[in-house]
Amino acid sequence: MARLLSFPATPMSDHHDRYPDELLRTVLAQARTIAMVGASPTWNRPSHVVMKYLQAKGYRVIPVNPKAGVNEILGETCYAGLRDIPLDKTGRIDLVDVFRASAAVGPIVEDAIAIGAKVVWMQLGVRDDDAAAKAEAAGLTVIMNRCPKIEYQRLRGEP
Repeated sequence: MARLLSFPATPMSDHHDRYPDELLRTVLAQARTIAMVGASPTWNRPSHVVMKYLQAKGYRVIPVNPKAGVNEILGETCYAGLRDIPLDKTGRIDLVDVFRASAAVGPIVEDAIAIGAKVVWMQLGVRDDDAAAKAEAAGLTVIMNRCPKIEYQRLRGEP
């Protein structure tokens, strides 16, 4: 039987400027499958480094990049968009990690809602308050301007 995930609501009192460690811990502990929008096949790009790290920590990371020009990144099939991921074969997407400019977040959030993701996590420097409000209205947890790799390391006391 599949484990039921219960992500906490995103705290709106701080307008996404701060997140309680318990929220970040819960999201990172419960998410198992991550769709990384903006994943790169280039070894020294931040998204590639983060994807490889998260895979090493036991997450399944599905790369999403319409411009990657490759079929596979770090052993996972690369898809052009979130809606192209065959959920019947890959299972549920728990978290959508956004490595795109803030201006690109709106349609990504719409796709995250459509595929039933539970969390939208926007990388360092990425913030879209309107998209965040839309995601939260649909029941998704939203983290902005944070990196899951950095937060995982910090919360676990890794160097």
